[in-house]
Amino acid sequence: MSKRRKLSAEFKDKVTLEALSGELASKYDVHQTVIAGWKRQAKDGMVAAFSGKTAAEKKDAAAEIKEWHATIGQRTVEKDFLERAFAKR
Repeated sequence: MSKRRKLSAEFKDKVTLEALSGELASKYDVHQTVIAGWKRQAKDGMVAAFSGKTAAEKKDAAAEIKEWHATIGQRTVEKDFLERAFAKR
């Protein structure tokens, strides 16, 4: 039984872009410049997608939102406390 090869994100990116190249412009009646822009956008996000960085960024964003909600809750409690403290004066 042979070992499974681990392919880098850059290699996957290169092979995928080669698979995307070809006669797409004439096949779908889209200008070559538009397709070049799409390929550029895909390439920018592709390495991150294959390397798993996209999922990590989503987790980081979720953690950051959770932290913001905690901060908002803390500020609300502090505001309510101060309102009651100054109302007694």
